[in-house]
Amino acid sequence: MAAAGTQAVTADTPFVPEDDTYHRLSDDPHEVETTWWSLNVPERHLGCWLHAAYHVNRGVVTWRVFAWDPSGSDPARLAYYRAATNVPMPPDPDLRDITFPGGGFSVRMLRPLTDYHIAYRDSDAGFAVEFEHRSVHPPQRFTPGEAPMLYNPHLDQLGHITGELILNGERIPVDCYSVRDRTWGPRGGRYSRSQKPEYLRGEYRVKHPGGPRWREIERQRGRGRIEYIFGHTDAQTGFLGFVRPQDGDASGWSPMNVGWLLKDGEFRRLDKARSRARNFRDPKTGWNSHIQVELVDEAGRSMQAEGFAVSYVCESGAGAHALMRWEYEGKIGWGEDQDVWDREHFQQMLRALRAVR
Repeated sequence: MAAAGTQAVTADTPFVPEDDTYHRLSDDPHEVETTWWSLNVPERHLGCWLHAAYHVNRGVVTWRVFAWDPSGSDPARLAYYRAATNVPMPPDPDLRDITFPGGGFSVRMLRPLTDYHIAYRDSDAGFAVEFEHRSVHPPQRFTPGEAPMLYNPHLDQLGHITGELILNGERIPVDCYSVRDRTWGPRGGRYSRSQKPEYLRGEYRVKHPGGPRWREIERQRGRGRIEYIFGHTDAQTGFLGFVRPQDGDASGWSPMNVGWLLKDGEFRRLDKARSRARNFRDPKTGWNSHIQVELVDEAGRSMQAEGFAVSYVCESGAGAHALMRWEYEGKIGWGEDQDVWDREHFQQMLRALRAVR
C-alpha cells in the first residue's frame, strides 16, 4: 500500500496525499480498487450513487451511475440507471484526474484528501449530475483486520455536497451532507465469504439462537452479510458504522463497529461494545423499513437515532439500499442503509418472514 510504507498500519495511521491515487497492489487477480460517491435530495426522496471498481491486474473497470426515488427500485424502473462492465482502462490511470472510459463519470481532485469535483452526463437519457464534495473532516480509516474489511484498507469521509442533478431534463439543485469511500485490496472469489470448512460445507451456525425465525436466519454466520448505515444533518451531527447481524442477539439487537459518532462537530470512533442497531423488515419485500440505533463513542458520548426508509434501490434482486430519514438529537438527518445479502440467504430469510403457519 502506498501510504503505509513498511510500518504497521493501525486505526490511527493517517492517509497521505498519495492515497488519492491508485495503489500498487499484489498480483492477485482479485485485487480491486474502488471509488464511491453518494448524494441525496431529501425533498424528492432521491438518492444517487457514482461507483467505479478498477480491477487492477485485469486492466478493466466496472462503473455504475444511478439515481433512485419512490418511483421504482430495480434497475429497469429506477429514476436513472447505467452500468458498464469490464471496460478497458488506459495505462497508468490517475484517479486524481480521470474520466472513466465508456462514457463514465469524471473525478478531479481539488485539494488532496479533502475536496473533489465529480461530473457525469447522459444526454440521450436527459440525465446529468455535477457537484463538489467538500470534506468536513480528514478521511477516517477503518481498523485493519476488523470485519467486514478484513483484507482491505478502507476510508470513509463526510462531505458537504453542492451542485446540480438533471433528471428527465429537469434541473434539481443539490445541497446535502453525504459520504464518499475508497477501498483497495482483494475482493470477490474466495474473499467474498469465510473459508472455514463448516461454511464451505453449507453449515451456518447462529451465535445466539432463538427469537423470530427470520431474525435467526439473518444471524447465520459465514454468509458474507454486510450492513452499512449512516445519517447526517450537517457538519455537526450524525453517525456512520457497520452493523454486525452475525453477532446479534435473539431480540434483534446487533452490535456496530468501525464507525463514528459526530456530535457538536467532533468525530469520535464508535465503542463497538456499546453501539448497536435493531432493524424491522417489510414482509412484502424483505427490505429494512425501520431501524433503531443506539450509539456510544470511545469518549462515552451517546446518541439514539431512529430511521425510516423512504426509497430503495435493489440491483441484486435480494437486499436493497435505502435512502433513510433519521431523527436524533432533536434533528432530522439523511443517509443510507446498505443491506447486502447473498441471494440464497436472503430468500431463506424472506420465506421465514412471509410464513403464515
